[in-house]
Formats: sequence, structure tokens, C-alpha cells
Amino acid sequence: MSTPFSLGPCIAAAVALVLAGCASTTPDYDTRFGEAVRHNRQAQVIHPAPPQVSEAAAGLDAQTARAALQRYRDSFRAPPPVINVINLGSGTSQSP
Repeated sequence: MSTPFSLGPCIAAAVALVLAGCASTTPDYDTRFGEAVRHNRQAQVIHPAPPQVSEAAAGLDAQTARAALQRYRDSFRAPPPVINVINLGSGTSQSP
């Protein structure tokens, strides 16, 4: 009496199913974990190792910076008058 199918392919299929159960199906999230934070922190560093030669600072020259600071300090001594924007122009028009 012979069997209609061979036992070899069935065993191979069973082994493949068992090994497939051992495979990880979840994505690997930890490979790049924290990469965005490290990138953003690095982007905020201007000179991680400043050069030995003194360079001119990027931005304002000394006179302009001093004038801007003085205007800023003076704005607290005598603040500009408050303008009522809500009622601006109301009641001033005359009908013909």
C-alpha cells in the first residue's frame, strides 16, 4: 500500500512554519531612537570647538549694539503712550 503524497515535503513545510514563528515581525524602532533629539541639539551649537584665531562676532557692531541696548533700557523709563485701537475711528464719521 503506497501513500498518495510524500512525507518529505510535509516535514519541510512544518519546519518552515515553526521557524517562521521564531521570526520577529515587529519593526526595529530602537535603531534610530533619540536621533531627532541629538540632531536638534547639534544644530543649536554654533562652534563646538571655537577657532584659536579671534573672529569678529556675527551680528551688530559695538556702536549699534550699544544704541539698541540704550533704546531698550529707555523704553522702560518712559514707555510710549497707550493707543486705544478698539474705538479708533468710531463716532467720528458724520452722515450727510
